[in-house]
Amino acid sequence: MAALWRTYLRLLEKHPWKTQVTSTATLMSIGDVVSQVCIESKEKNYDVTRTARFFLFGTCYVGPVLRTWYLTMERIFGASKNRALFKVMADQGCFAPMFLTSFIAGMEFLRGGKLAEIKNKIKQDFVPILMTNYKIWPAVQICNFYFVPFQLRILVVNVTALGWNTYLSWMSEQN
Repeated sequence: MAALWRTYLRLLEKHPWKTQVTSTATLMSIGDVVSQVCIESKEKNYDVTRTARFFLFGTCYVGPVLRTWYLTMERIFGASKNRALFKVMADQGCFAPMFLTSFIAGMEFLRGGKLAEIKNKIKQDFVPILMTNYKIWPAVQICNFYFVPFQLRILVVNVTALGWNTYLSWMSEQN
C-alpha cells in the first residue's frame, strides 16, 4: 500500500492534471458500480454503459472543473489557513449549486435526455441533492482547506466523493 501511495504522489507531482482527472473519473465510476451493485442490487442487470458515462463525465468535465476551481480559489483567497472559511463559503455558496445543476443536466444529457427532460430532472432532483450536499460537504471542505496540502485536496474530495458519487449515481438514475 505504501508503494502505491508513493507512486500516486510521484504521478501527482509529475502530472498533476492527468493524475487528478484520472482519479476523479475512476472514483466516479467506482461510485456508480457501488450504487448499482450494493444499493440497487443490479448484479445480474449491471449497466456497463452507465458506468462508462460516469467515467466519461468524470474525465471530460468533473475532473477538469474541480482542478480549475481549486486553482481559482487558491488565486482568489490565497493559501493561508485563515482563508479556509472563505473558501468553504465560495465552494458551497457558488460552486456547489452551479456544479450540481451541471452534473444533473450533463448526466441526463448523456443518457439521451431531451431539453424538456433535462429541465424536469433538474427541477425534480436539484433541491434534494443540494440539501444532502450541505449535510456533508461543508464539514469535509473546512477540514480539507485547513489541514490538507493543496496538491492532495482533490484526492480528499474524490475519496469522500466515493460515497457521494454512489448517492449521485443512484439519484441521477431515478426516474
